[in-house]
Amino acid sequence: MDPLKLFDIEACPYCRLVREALTELDLDAEIYPCPKQGHRYRAEVIEKGGKAQFPFLIDPNTGVEMYESLAIIKYLFETYGQRSLPLKWQFGQLQTLGSTLASTARPGLGMTKKPSHAPKQLLELYSFESSPYARMVRECLCEMEIPYILRSCGRTELGEWVLPPLRDALNIVPNSELVNRKALQEKAGRMAIPYLIDPNENVEMFESAKIIEYLTVTYGADD
Repeated sequence: MDPLKLFDIEACPYCRLVREALTELDLDAEIYPCPKQGHRYRAEVIEKGGKAQFPFLIDPNTGVEMYESLAIIKYLFETYGQRSLPLKWQFGQLQTLGSTLASTARPGLGMTKKPSHAPKQLLELYSFESSPYARMVRECLCEMEIPYILRSCGRTELGEWVLPPLRDALNIVPNSELVNRKALQEKAGRMAIPYLIDPNENVEMFESAKIIEYLTVTYGADD
């Protein structure tokens, strides 16, 4: 399967809904950040869809290109979940209100472009939507217009709700059946979110603060 492509803004509540659905469906996607005043990927959205509206999904497997968060979510569940829209998502206005409130928790972050250099290869970010630590990294990536592969790592086991330091101290190793969580456990020897892979610099790392510092030093630019 070719990867889905999602053009989004981290701080946008409608985009947040789609990323939440990606987590629930355990779907990966290429994320192309389109912050305000951004220039790298907004033109492609306008060219393909006719307007700078987000989120915008491209599915190269079916040829589908579409706007509107709730329509995208319905499409993802029917196409990749192979089931009808869950009850939770049928209350679209309520979900939108909740997402709007969640987006106001960090006002202004993940919304407006900051100068940066574009990497040659896509970065990879192991993340799940409700993680506050992964959110800070996604905000940074969005502001810097750095595209990345979102590796969905939703939680399915009780032990995954325990904070990583305590989990390590108690030697708790959750036995997740999710492909990305198993892959990360095998690759890094532990399970913590977020986890960044940069093939351009052969760098792999945990910890949101360290990741943000790395991105700023490596890809930041002056005006």
